[in-house]
Amino acid sequence: MGGFSWPSEAELNELKKVVAEMAGRTTDDVKVVVSPYRICPLGAHIDHQGGAVSAMTINKGILLAFVRSGNPEMVLRSAQFGGEVRFRVDESNHPKKVAKAEEVFNANGSTKLEEECCWGRYARGAAYALKSKGNILNQGIIGLISGSSGLDSSGLSSSAAVGLAYLLALENANNISISPTDNIEYDRLIENEYLGLNNGILDQSAILLSKQGCLTFMDCKTKEYKLVNPSNLKENDVNGVPKSYKILLACSGLKHALTSDTGYNRRVSECREAARVLLDDAGKHEVDAVLSNVEREVYEAHKDKLEPLLARRAEHYFSENMRVMKGVEAWASGRMDDFGKLITASGRSSIDNYECGCKPLIELYEVLLRAPGVLGARFSGAGFRGCCIALVDSDKASEAASFVKNEYNKLEPELVGNITQEAAVLICESGDGARVIASP
Repeated sequence: MGGFSWPSEAELNELKKVVAEMAGRTTDDVKVVVSPYRICPLGAHIDHQGGAVSAMTINKGILLAFVRSGNPEMVLRSAQFGGEVRFRVDESNHPKKVAKAEEVFNANGSTKLEEECCWGRYARGAAYALKSKGNILNQGIIGLISGSSGLDSSGLSSSAAVGLAYLLALENANNISISPTDNIEYDRLIENEYLGLNNGILDQSAILLSKQGCLTFMDCKTKEYKLVNPSNLKENDVNGVPKSYKILLACSGLKHALTSDTGYNRRVSECREAARVLLDDAGKHEVDAVLSNVEREVYEAHKDKLEPLLARRAEHYFSENMRVMKGVEAWASGRMDDFGKLITASGRSSIDNYECGCKPLIELYEVLLRAPGVLGARFSGAGFRGCCIALVDSDKASEAASFVKNEYNKLEPELVGNITQEAAVLICESGDGARVIASP
């Protein structure tokens, strides 16, 4: 698909200029990590159970401009938050449950306990993950990190994008060669072990492995993945020209930190509890209690033993896993209408069976389904805040965006007031995975 380039030359040059001034270097010395946000059209809430998922990256995300510091010191600034984070990559670092509150340095050199400037913990987490696997770090970085302007990135895996950006920068600065599959594990260490979030590996995998125009399919149990191209678009042809699609990101205006909310981790536990009941009833007491270890036949034979809440969680897992399989087939054959219907069904199951979302997000989901040209919609991310995504006919993307802005504003004017007008509904395209860009 065509469309605007991200990052733009102007964005790159602006970040490089700031870092060059911070470090006393030239802009030619500055490298930039491009770490895109991801969306998950199908495969909601099942990666942590070893299910099958689909994802793609978009042309929005995290940029981290950096140079080697020449010593173990990290000096970091953020385009979105104040303060300056400093620490040494060779010092001891502990996970969240035992870590001391992080110190952030103000422009005048004084220190304060980290509050809103918690963005620095991802850099610490990256150093922790690399060292915990035996990598020696003797080079820090001087860097500036920036998210896509005006965009509420909740629900787009911005945390994984940030963690991976720091991993790639530190690896580059220390001349460490790490495979994408190993970096998936390293970022999981940042999120699960260092920050205490019980998520799966979908986010990291999508950000590292995706390619523009492709759907990334991954079996989270085996870690096997493939990139799926829409090779046959005949059913969507218009006068011999394939009908293209775009992605709508519709922001709800809700803001809530995922790691401080028990809803996500509680549902992970409920899925495991459902798996334990099903496996025990089938006499498989020694099998690890995740739903991917429950065969479909076992689920059908023993699901009546589940109490209603656990039954809903299991039903979401098994129905969503099936939607992913059907979705990959639809995508590969170019049946975007069918793919969109599966996205919508995924959204409905997330509401009814997984019981995530809240009134504003559900309203936004319903508005998207009524928008012209929208093929399918669902929550993005965990569904407790943030945005909804939709697959939309390219020719009607602008009309759909205007419709969603107007209709959602009628329902939630106060929340819409939290969103910048240009970022309320964004028209995006698929993009490439995370990478380091060096000056030409």
